[in-house]
Amino acid sequence: MSYAFGAALQGAVFQALSADAALGLLVGDAIFDALPAGPLPDLYVSLGAETVRDRSDKTGAGAVHDFVVSVIGSDAGFQDVKEAATAVSDTLVDAALILSRGQLVSLRFLNARARRTGAGQKRRIDLRFRARISE
Repeated sequence: MSYAFGAALQGAVFQALSADAALGLLVGDAIFDALPAGPLPDLYVSLGAETVRDRSDKTGAGAVHDFVVSVIGSDAGFQDVKEAATAVSDTLVDAALILSRGQLVSLRFLNARARRTGAGQKRRIDLRFRARISE
């Protein structure tokens, strides 16, 4: 298997997050697959790193994609960031995403890491998910 499903998965994840009403109430349209130039919003979601492994078998091609969705905020506490991270998780776990290439078999939460960044001025939660895709 190749990296054939990467763009299709990223597009479907971005679309699902952008269309989610609960997440929209928290971050508006501040969902990025590439950070824009200039100042960033006080609270936003960013699609991040991805690791892909072949999971082809005798029935066909397939891959496992472990990917990160980050929620970053500049408030003093973690509350807003945690609420947005919850909305991200609620949107993606077991989602029935329609991919432009391949078929999503499963999508599950793996883990999350919350921390302070930028000399303690920002709050960041990195959520890791695993998607199993077949041809």
